[in-house]
Amino acid sequence: MAPLLNLSAQTAIDLKDARAQAAVDQQTMRDYLFAGRHNWENYERIENILRKEPVFDKSHRAFIGRVGAYKRALAITKRLTELQRLHEWTKAETSQAMSILSEVLPILLHDVAFEPVFLGQGSSDLLEEYWDTVTHKGIQGCYLQTELGHGTNVARLETTATYLPNTQQFEIHSPSLTSTKWWIGALGKTATHGIVQAKLILPGGKDMGPHLFLVQLRSLEDHTLLPGIIAGDIGPKAGGGSAALDNGYARFDHVRIPRKNMFSKFAEITEDGQYIRPANPKHSFGGMMYIRASMISTAGWTLARGITIAIRYTTVRRQGEPDANGLERQVITYPSTYYRLLPIISRSYVFIGLGRQTTKAFSTLGERIDEGDFSYLAEIHATLCGLKVLVSTTTVRDLETARRAMGGHGYSAFAGIGRLYADYLPAVTYEGDNFVLDGQVVRAALKSYNLLSSAPDRPLASYSNYLRLLKGDSPKRPMISESTWQDPRAIIHLLEWRAALAVQNYAQTADDPDASINQRLAKAITEAFVATQVGEMIADLNSLPQSGARALRDLYHLYLLTVAEEALVDLFSFGLLRHGAEAPDPARGLRLAIKANCLRVLPNAVALTDAFSLSDWTLDSALGVFDGRVYEELWRRVQLEPLNQVDGTPGYEESLKPMLLEGRAIASRLKSRL
Repeated sequence: MAPLLNLSAQTAIDLKDARAQAAVDQQTMRDYLFAGRHNWENYERIENILRKEPVFDKSHRAFIGRVGAYKRALAITKRLTELQRLHEWTKAETSQAMSILSEVLPILLHDVAFEPVFLGQGSSDLLEEYWDTVTHKGIQGCYLQTELGHGTNVARLETTATYLPNTQQFEIHSPSLTSTKWWIGALGKTATHGIVQAKLILPGGKDMGPHLFLVQLRSLEDHTLLPGIIAGDIGPKAGGGSAALDNGYARFDHVRIPRKNMFSKFAEITEDGQYIRPANPKHSFGGMMYIRASMISTAGWTLARGITIAIRYTTVRRQGEPDANGLERQVITYPSTYYRLLPIISRSYVFIGLGRQTTKAFSTLGERIDEGDFSYLAEIHATLCGLKVLVSTTTVRDLETARRAMGGHGYSAFAGIGRLYADYLPAVTYEGDNFVLDGQVVRAALKSYNLLSSAPDRPLASYSNYLRLLKGDSPKRPMISESTWQDPRAIIHLLEWRAALAVQNYAQTADDPDASINQRLAKAITEAFVATQVGEMIADLNSLPQSGARALRDLYHLYLLTVAEEALVDLFSFGLLRHGAEAPDPARGLRLAIKANCLRVLPNAVALTDAFSLSDWTLDSALGVFDGRVYEELWRRVQLEPLNQVDGTPGYEESLKPMLLEGRAIASRLKSRL
């Protein structure tokens, strides 16, 4: 007979024991994730400021409707702006504060889309007039690109901006229902101004394609919509996600704006209507590219929240067969659980590091563009397309995997992962639908392949460096053995070969491609690129203490192994793995390596997630509390449910009571006939 057990007390013991058995120093891992202790100390200082503010309280967040959520978001935004001024926070510190809060706020679109595009593409005159007001939130901005009838295909947007030389104005117009701007964050009720993506029409009627224009939407006196503009909120989103964000619509009826309101840093219209072409026609991609670059680290930290909750809960949750002490086994110790969850830790670490690298690369690109150098634009664009697809698809999948690993309680809103999932889910669609972006990755790869074929000595850019493997008359493919899976460098090399052969195969069959080629090929290319970045991360671990370096090496090794496992179909298809009639399964060595690596990572799982330094206040999860007392916290939160504050049963007299009475009456009549 199993011993009687105080489960509430045991959960705290289990989590404490898990921390005690870790072979890594949590503070070392924390400083690594934050790229230095000074960044962590800054994070902690900002969080301590935020926690003291009543307006940021999350205890009743799950119980409020859309209007309440929106009003709460505005109150949070107001106080956050006040704190920014009070403490003289930099842009980076304000961004850190918003990340800590983890609230979906209308102001987010001003910060990540409106400001960067304004700064990156506005003329000196436009910046001189508006920038101080923009940066100090004297106006609230949004970015109006997507339309009811078109999203990712920017070239087919219908909204027009016709230049009128007689008045030196542009006329912004929505010519059809499907030209209505749609899904625009902060447009529904918040924004005073918008950057509108519209087709530039010259005086002679020539369509010059999409350009950007600054349009005032609402009065700065009473916030009412200006004449000629119809706008509102598009309604609730799937799963109740982003409830506080006023995604909106807008239609323009011949709205006129001055000529200077065109974003003309790269292309402009002269007073008499002559078009001055940009040095590079893709200059307008800058705003979207900036957002995609920022999405990588966001994905990493979103995963960090989800996996911290799942690791803590599955560590304290006991279920099923007895362990060596006669207690039910901890859920995290089942292979079916740790096989699903531990790779998610590895992906969160990889995405966080990758995000830093990508943001730095994008900043360098911005400096080059300012100097008139567009040579790296195409490569960075293709890289960001692939990375955006990879991190968003992976994060959506992993959040759901983490939630399901927690069993029934994972479906509770109090678990916290459901809200993360619902809020993050649209990331696979906004800033370019993932399936469409795959095509852009493939086109760039095919271009690089064709250039290599015609000019073999031409140097390859870093994103397409895997194609070097195809140079020569008969390039030598790697020999796969059991030792391959023990060497991260060998796995990286294998993933590069997979990408190179996938591109070569596509080039040879481009006249009759299969239906899923874009998705498979873009994935192979991007995963090869990320693998090389992981290789650099591993090489940079030597500066860490030995135990920390070993733990991170195991974690990054696990990342590479699981990528290889997902690539098995390609590895077999391109002959990189071979299966003879009498030979054992060549994939078994890979899967055993994953198991062995998981068992090395498992004792450090709690410490590795503790290193994300997500406090209970920040995490807002009953099942992810730091002390492990998950059942007590879940019970406490249930008492806050509004239904539990009401005496009796709402609707009993008018609905439930008559149904019950009639049901009993019918049953009584049936019995009387017997």
